[in-house]
Amino acid sequence: MEKGKLDWLFLDMNSYFASVEQELRPELRGLATVVVSVMADTTCCIAASYEAKKYGIKTGTKVAIAKKLCGTLNIIESRPTLYIKYHKDIVSAVGSILPIDKVHSIDEMSCKLTGRQRVYDNAVSLAHEVKKAIKERVGEYLRCSIGLAPNRFIAKIASGMKKPDGFTVITKDDLPQILYPLSLRDLPGIGRNMHARLRKHNIHNVEDLYSLSGDRFLNIWQNVGGKRLSYLLNGEEIAEQDTKRRTVSHSHVMAPEMRTEERTRAVLIRLIHKAAFRLRRLKYLAGNMSIKVKYFNSKNSWKRSLNIGKRHDTQSMIRAFSEIWEERPRGFTPLSASVTLSELIPINESSYSLFPDQLKQDKLATALDKINERYGMNSIYFGSMHDASESAPLRIAFTSIPDVVAEGTKSERSTMSESK
Repeated sequence: MEKGKLDWLFLDMNSYFASVEQELRPELRGLATVVVSVMADTTCCIAASYEAKKYGIKTGTKVAIAKKLCGTLNIIESRPTLYIKYHKDIVSAVGSILPIDKVHSIDEMSCKLTGRQRVYDNAVSLAHEVKKAIKERVGEYLRCSIGLAPNRFIAKIASGMKKPDGFTVITKDDLPQILYPLSLRDLPGIGRNMHARLRKHNIHNVEDLYSLSGDRFLNIWQNVGGKRLSYLLNGEEIAEQDTKRRTVSHSHVMAPEMRTEERTRAVLIRLIHKAAFRLRRLKYLAGNMSIKVKYFNSKNSWKRSLNIGKRHDTQSMIRAFSEIWEERPRGFTPLSASVTLSELIPINESSYSLFPDQLKQDKLATALDKINERYGMNSIYFGSMHDASESAPLRIAFTSIPDVVAEGTKSERSTMSESK
């Protein structure tokens, strides 16, 4: 009897940032290693090797706690430009075997299988070829887990079932029983809030979820996403919904020497500079800007949101920020800062301003962007961020991979060039 057809391959790099460090530094291999954004006990681990995970250390664990869990822990400051460089090499290696349908994040991507590739044995062979290509062309210590399934959703679940260096195949005939051992939180789209809602409806495990009718899914989710999930769980292929960008944000955990009010202000202006630059590259306007500062050894934080009136120029945002900065609380030590631009509108969906001052600011922003894109971010900048011009370096968000050439500073561009 012929095994079921497989339409999707989903690839998940294992402990990616930590694995890149172990690839580059063989002395770290086999040792508990974590990657942090800044060398301070108050920050969190942004990646943990599998050796570190054995001690209960994971992404989000405070460094101070991680040190207590493992006295021999290796703590490495992140090097985003190198992770981006390796990401591009991995994309190239996978693309040499199969066309990539979508890059989901710095460490996840998926491939649509077609024709004879969908035949079970052929799909399995291709998955092994992808693993081999990454090992031979990128690095032997960069391991990945691969899932094969009839749709992308199930393939993603499959990729997480065996780690590290795992490989799982799920056909329609395997469903739903093969997923019963998983927890509800193992399923994409079921976060903490949805998990709590499901428990209120007496849905406590994956088997309970599969027992629901399509109408119950719709009722619990209170939108069409529930009905879509009911089809996806059964291996059906349905068209993906277009997603609309809702925010552009940047955040930074201050190094100990930066934890003063004056330098925090400079960091926030640097974050505004970066966020506005990204906003213009994405061709959006923002209607709202939120500023947030968290404080050291305190449950207090300061947050303000303000209407900025459909803008994308840095100067207007800095001016708006300066007006509220005086409202901040005094007497606390700043720990982290963030800027979020929201109420986004595509430029081509908004009527353009005819006010001379705004037109001048937009032209100035465009001129500054061209200089920074050519010579590196911060080649030219507003003087108010001078004390933090090298702070808030490149960061890799879950689904956003920075363009080092466009967004990197001179030193970050140089690191990328040297690694080639």
